[in-house]
Amino acid sequence: MSCFQGLFFCPEAYSLLLHNFCIYHISPPGHELGAATMSPDDPVPSVDDLADQVAEVLNFFGLGAVMCMGVTAGAYILTLFAMKYKQRVIGLILVSPLCTAPSWTEWLLNKVMSNLLYFYGMCGVVKELLLKRYFSKELRGCAQVPESDIVQACRRLLDERQSSNVWRFLEAINGRPDISEGLRKLQCRSLIFIGEHSPFHSEAVHMTSKMDRRCTALVEVQACGTMVTEEQPHAMLIPIEYFLMGYGLYKASKVSVSPRSPLSPSCISPDLLSPESMGLKLKPIKTRIPFEV
Repeated sequence: MSCFQGLFFCPEAYSLLLHNFCIYHISPPGHELGAATMSPDDPVPSVDDLADQVAEVLNFFGLGAVMCMGVTAGAYILTLFAMKYKQRVIGLILVSPLCTAPSWTEWLLNKVMSNLLYFYGMCGVVKELLLKRYFSKELRGCAQVPESDIVQACRRLLDERQSSNVWRFLEAINGRPDISEGLRKLQCRSLIFIGEHSPFHSEAVHMTSKMDRRCTALVEVQACGTMVTEEQPHAMLIPIEYFLMGYGLYKASKVSVSPRSPLSPSCISPDLLSPESMGLKLKPIKTRIPFEV
């Protein structure tokens, strides 16, 4: 849940997201709040197993076709789910997504973290490596500048996780296959966000190049790391609003919003809607294809 608090707790997101959707949050096995340590006898799930578990959750709640939002590894799992269960996904909103097998650098770093988690638990080195992967250098701070409240909150949340459960999920993601060649067969619209300073920047660009450009858009958020939902949640709202318009979904007109809300047209100067002023590099969303929801 730490990947989404900045976005969903943003007051301006209420009239756009909570007005149009009932939110179901899916945590990886053993990552929910208060989770017990999983049995070492349980096999480590594959990414295919995790994608199938998404279908099981939808079946449990009696859900049909859904809109999916995921960050990094979660974005990979939901993309794989959309490829396997095409009729159950009407749209993807992906933040710093993965689509290829781990590079040697990522694979080695993941193995180092896996060994540290296995033998020493959620130690300081593991937390620093994860925070470096999640956030930009500006938020992590330095000797002269203290780290931000967002990073401190994430550090506390990492302390609360069962290290063996994190190890299992990291092992699953480190064994992921390349799904690039199947991306063009996706039958849903997709909106991809990537932070300018994210280590997964090139991965997101590669993923966009492999998808159908008629129904895919890439939004690069400047001065931001991997967790766009936490660092720059306001930068996501206008692209998401236009993306949802393609489905006939709009923000609530009667919900009071902040005078500074980026979703309040009466309070916005046309000059402020330029991508440069929002810290964004936008590629147009093309939706001129027949689509049934």
